[in-house]
Amino acid sequence: MVFAFITVVITVHAYVFYSLYVVNGNTLMQLNRTTSVISALNNQGGVYMVGTYLPIWACILIEFSLAYALENLAGSPVSFKLACRVFDPAKNHPMMFETAIICATVGIMCPATSLIAAFLYYPYYMGFNIFTLLANWLKLVCFNFPFAFFTQLFFIQPAVRVIFKAIFRRKCE
Repeated sequence: MVFAFITVVITVHAYVFYSLYVVNGNTLMQLNRTTSVISALNNQGGVYMVGTYLPIWACILIEFSLAYALENLAGSPVSFKLACRVFDPAKNHPMMFETAIICATVGIMCPATSLIAAFLYYPYYMGFNIFTLLANWLKLVCFNFPFAFFTQLFFIQPAVRVIFKAIFRRKCE
């Protein structure tokens, strides 16, 4: 659970930055006639989520809570089982097994969290339409999957392993 906690803390912050600045930054700045994303968010009263405007920290807490629960209930257990179907941890190199777990986790968590985000960030002021929700979900998966795959494989998971080892390192005497 500590490993998942560290992973989700880093991941949620990365995705909030990615979503607000990289994917939606120009649109936010144009709509609010500002030259910075943070100014645009301040002008509009926060981030539009669940039909209202919330401060960024509230969005991060909501996303963290949902992602942490999903990671512990589905992401980690299912990805481990999927990786075990392809690789035997006793016979295969640990790096291959870890990579399989990361890939399986991204394959599970990206569509699942994108669906949650499609509900959280849905433009409820326009009324609800299931096809709009599904289109938004597909769009989010297409934006998020490449980002999720590469950041998890090459940045987040290696960083989490270093942090985890530093926390739980046995003192050699």
